[in-house]
Amino acid sequence: MKIKEAAFVISNTDISKCPTDGKAEYAFIGRSNVGKSSLINMITDHSKLAKTSGRPGKTQLINHFIINNEWYLVDLPGYGYAKASKTSRSQWEKFIAEFLRSRETLYNVFVLLDSRLEPQKIDLEFMNWCGEKGIPFSMVFTKIDKLSSTALQKNLARYKKEMLKHWAELPPVFTTSATSKFGREKLLNYIDHINASID
Repeated sequence: MKIKEAAFVISNTDISKCPTDGKAEYAFIGRSNVGKSSLINMITDHSKLAKTSGRPGKTQLINHFIINNEWYLVDLPGYGYAKASKTSRSQWEKFIAEFLRSRETLYNVFVLLDSRLEPQKIDLEFMNWCGEKGIPFSMVFTKIDKLSSTALQKNLARYKKEMLKHWAELPPVFTTSATSKFGREKLLNYIDHINASID
């Protein structure tokens, strides 16, 4: 898939104001500082589409971007940002959960995981929650350029071991680097494949 056009559409916390034109949605979510904005910019080949920030917890709204006028890339707030107040955290969690559960046009959630870290409890809990709710998701490991191939394989194996305690098989797994653009083609081809199956 070639990205010819990527444009911001709307930001909000009100699910009723999300697009209603029936186009497929693909959401990106992860812990704060996992490199979500950088990955979105890399995928869309648009350096400033999603706002990157050194400050975790920057995305606090549901952001819709229209891609090639065919499908939506949805940038969701990061979870697990400790410095956010409990009230704002629970509000985010509420509307994120509502969005994930209620959007019939949501075809996949890309759960971003920092490849440098061992399996994190909050990530595993979120993926298990998606499974319980029947929400299709994929695992996307970010920042693979920041560690050696051996260390990467070790962490992937740890994740696999943890996931298989609850799952019969793993969901699709992608490894990415926003710096080298590694994984971009595979992610876009996966979205393309789903889009083709919808028609």
